[in-house]
Amino acid sequence: MFLKTQFLFLLTLVLATSTVTTAIDPGSTLSASSSNQTWSSPSGTFSLLFIPVQPPTTPPSFIAAIAYTGGNPVVWSAGNGAAVDSGGSLQFLRSGDLRLVNGSGSAVWDAGTAGATSATLEDSGNLVISNGTGTLWSSFDHPTDTLVPSQNFSVGKVLTSERYSFSLSSIGNLTLTWNNSIVYWNQGNSSVNASSDSPVLALSPIGLLQLSYAKLSTVALVAYSSDYDKNDGVFRVLKLDNDGNLRIYSSSLGGGTPSVRWTAVSDQCEVYAYCGNYGVCSYNDSSPVCGCPSQNFEMVDPNDSRRGCRRKVSLDSCQRNVTVLTLDHTVVLSYPPEAASQSFFIGLSACSTNCLSNSGACFAATSLSDGSGQCVIKSEDFVSGYHDPSLPSTSYIKVCPPLAPNPPPSIGDSVREKRSRVPAWVVVVIILGTLLGLIALEGGLWMWCCRHSTRLGVLSAQYALLEYASGAPVQFSYKELQQATKGFKEKLGAGGFGAVYRGTLVNKTVVAVKQLEGIEQGEKQFRMEVATISSTHHLNLVRLIGFCSEGRHRLLVYEFMKNGSLDDFLFLTEQHSGKLLNWEYRFNIALGTARGITYLHEECRDCIVHCDIKPENILLDENYVAKVSDFGLAKLINPKDHRHRTLTSVRGTRGYLAPEWLANLPITSKSDVYGYGMVLLEIVSGRRNFDVSEETNRKKFSIWAYEEFEKGNISGILDKRLANQEVDMEQVRRAIQASFWCIQEQPSHRPTMSRVLQMLEGVTEPERPPAPKSVMEGAVSGTSTYLSSNASAFSVGVSPPGPSSSSSFQTSAVSTFTSGRNLEKTTSSLLQSDT
Repeated sequence: MFLKTQFLFLLTLVLATSTVTTAIDPGSTLSASSSNQTWSSPSGTFSLLFIPVQPPTTPPSFIAAIAYTGGNPVVWSAGNGAAVDSGGSLQFLRSGDLRLVNGSGSAVWDAGTAGATSATLEDSGNLVISNGTGTLWSSFDHPTDTLVPSQNFSVGKVLTSERYSFSLSSIGNLTLTWNNSIVYWNQGNSSVNASSDSPVLALSPIGLLQLSYAKLSTVALVAYSSDYDKNDGVFRVLKLDNDGNLRIYSSSLGGGTPSVRWTAVSDQCEVYAYCGNYGVCSYNDSSPVCGCPSQNFEMVDPNDSRRGCRRKVSLDSCQRNVTVLTLDHTVVLSYPPEAASQSFFIGLSACSTNCLSNSGACFAATSLSDGSGQCVIKSEDFVSGYHDPSLPSTSYIKVCPPLAPNPPPSIGDSVREKRSRVPAWVVVVIILGTLLGLIALEGGLWMWCCRHSTRLGVLSAQYALLEYASGAPVQFSYKELQQATKGFKEKLGAGGFGAVYRGTLVNKTVVAVKQLEGIEQGEKQFRMEVATISSTHHLNLVRLIGFCSEGRHRLLVYEFMKNGSLDDFLFLTEQHSGKLLNWEYRFNIALGTARGITYLHEECRDCIVHCDIKPENILLDENYVAKVSDFGLAKLINPKDHRHRTLTSVRGTRGYLAPEWLANLPITSKSDVYGYGMVLLEIVSGRRNFDVSEETNRKKFSIWAYEEFEKGNISGILDKRLANQEVDMEQVRRAIQASFWCIQEQPSHRPTMSRVLQMLEGVTEPERPPAPKSVMEGAVSGTSTYLSSNASAFSVGVSPPGPSSSSSFQTSAVSTFTSGRNLEKTTSSLLQSDT
């Protein structure tokens, strides 16, 4: 069996090789006992070798496998992980057959390639066996449990891992199946015409899982690796693990421990039979654990809980006295079409009675405890359970009496409970005394406040000042902020997150009060997000002073920025040149903004992605020091609130949105880099990046500016109002080059914000940037279309895990009893992954 070998064998197995070949001649043999013997690809990227089965067996056993450099991960195995003893070997016979044999000489697996004359392991990881006229057999055509980039997965091919399998249907549906019978995950492809034939699934090198069709020129995005924007130095695979889940893994080039970057079934407990027969899956913190329904059952293997449970007493021995075990907040997993054929609409008690009365047609049942009366009967003696306190369901399992739902408490626990028991009268006296003391204290404070009402305002102001100075966010009442803003009278501006008003606190501190709109979080989660925002302290970030969370009101109180926002100074007319910023101020603003965003991305405890970098969100204090505002707010806004969108599923501002927003791909810190690049170009030019005029030949200014940069006309890009002022042209050149690097189409080509800061400061000399292409112009990256104007039209039920995402992959195969909880968990995980 192929037991977790793909990630557990050692680097030294490859580094210690003594036999390295590119062509494998007939008559060659690999021996399981020789760990230093391999057949390698021309560059050594992949090697075919014997690997010890993990966990180790006694006596030792081995599998013949193709592994990536450094031995991690395994991408193919002979006989789908068939194990041999230490005397086993992989033989490329003179007859042309590739055969895996045991130490006794018996064949364990045969490729069926008689007549072959050569074999080659290519740098793509494909083992190809050929004769004089062409290819007879290849490992890419016979995959085991893994797909690598450049490997096509077409209809008829199957990935298998123990009793689980993954396949592709003729209309492009992706399915995960248990035991070739239960489909527990089905990624439908309703966006593509079912008449389209010959779908092919492939994992691109940058981590996009895509479907292509013979009759369509556009690919359909199925899934994406969460690190898809990190293209350099990363090797990715799509793997079906032995826990039944399909995942994308990333590892460093040259080997290393792979990391999970995408998972098909977000809730592991919804994988059918994850805990075996009669096993019940639940969560210990964030990890799934397996147990038995009650003490009427026992583990099949106490050392491996995933092997399931068995009855201590067979139902056959108590046919006339069978009873049912009741399990609250538990479901018996059942998926279509099984669920549809065994689903009834009857009452809660009737569901239990109906199962009990069916002597041979029911082994377990689940009733949905939400008033719908839905009951699912399990007629096969294989029960896969899932328990969670949030599940609105009750399940019943037939057992022989007596019922033993819970283990009895130990004698020691009972003795300790008696010793710790306190007489009831003592508890009553303590509670009454405490209540009377609190009432007296509250009454005294009320009387004191009435007698000293003239001092109350002064005391409140002093207290608020002390709290403000402490750095902790102050909680204000809605009435206090109404009074501070004089009824929200003086409006400073309005943005995607709500209107901003000028206010004055009781301690005479001038503040900006933002009245948030579209908030969907409850008070507890809102407070958590406010705590995260207020924990960020940096010279170039606007400080959050306090907040209000009262009823439906959600407000944030910021320090007041005397000079307003950057856009007031950049986009001027000749009549308003009095507010013109000179180059020194502009460059310092660019540096300060970059420092603030760098802090959010790389120096906070958790990375915060702003999602709306634009001049309006860059504020200036009395000394024209740049401060980034509105950071962290993207997580607070309801994704369904269309007032905060400019495009479908997009929150941000047109002109500053990275291409991945438009292509329905995940949003990362590199999306902020794109927005900063556009702002940086505007700081240099004093013009909106999306402006079109006769001067720019009717082209977007950012495209025209690059053409001028290529001609060496840097002064032509610079704001014309600075023509008669002293300008450091070397700083201008660095700023323009940095901006073009920032607005590259592919996220992996954009630098990090710390790198951008180094470019601006002259610490590193930026290379000449390539032309930044527009997503709407159909840019092509590498060998495949990276983004397409039709990408969203052909997306297969995918919502990116960015701030605008509210759900994840939801399939028709998800049990009706768990789909609600799955959506809740998915939404929660996406909110956490925004930063």
